[in-house]
Amino acid sequence: MKLVVTTAAMALIAASLAGAGHSAEAREIGWEELTGPTTPIENPFETLTTEQMENLARVLRLDTIAEEDNDKDAAADAKALRGVLYDQGVKVDFLLSERLRIMAQLEAEASAPNAEVVGKTIRIPGYLLPLEMNGDTATEFLLVPTIGACIHVPPPPANQIVRVSYPEGFETDGYYTPIWITGELRNEPSVSELFLVDGSDDVSATYQLKATSVELYE
Repeated sequence: MKLVVTTAAMALIAASLAGAGHSAEAREIGWEELTGPTTPIENPFETLTTEQMENLARVLRLDTIAEEDNDKDAAADAKALRGVLYDQGVKVDFLLSERLRIMAQLEAEASAPNAEVVGKTIRIPGYLLPLEMNGDTATEFLLVPTIGACIHVPPPPANQIVRVSYPEGFETDGYYTPIWITGELRNEPSVSELFLVDGSDDVSATYQLKATSVELYE
């Protein structure tokens, strides 16, 4: 049987071979595009007065003391304050459980990736925080969106941090060198130990990227 290859098929094969020799063109993105999907949160506390919010916080503190220290006085005070709030129509235990639910949702959303950029070759600016050095060059580092992040102020959400591998190394004289990085963005959560002047801290990142290019931001 003779194999017949049509002109259209030849054109398709030629296009595929031509494309195989070139990496995907990098898409320039901003940090907001790394944010994953979020769900609107209805505020269950919006009808409470300032005094009721303060008393609710006191109940939480008293509950914690009573549980951790086996403090019977704290337990009694919490029970009495619960009664006051319930008489005012405040559903104390429901609101405290909602607090935990909202905290869990926010934590999950803070580390959720954006599927639309995962697996894509991207180019993004940011500030370098060295993790591993080879002489004066950083071969492993975190990319963060703002100066001061992770050191002078708490770390941003995990999906606003990229762990970058660049074996070639990028010369840096310290923290927060402004750079551009290019490479394929991967959803590979990690926890990195960042060494600080007064110790170290663990920093979570949702993304990892093996850089094909690191350039000084100018």
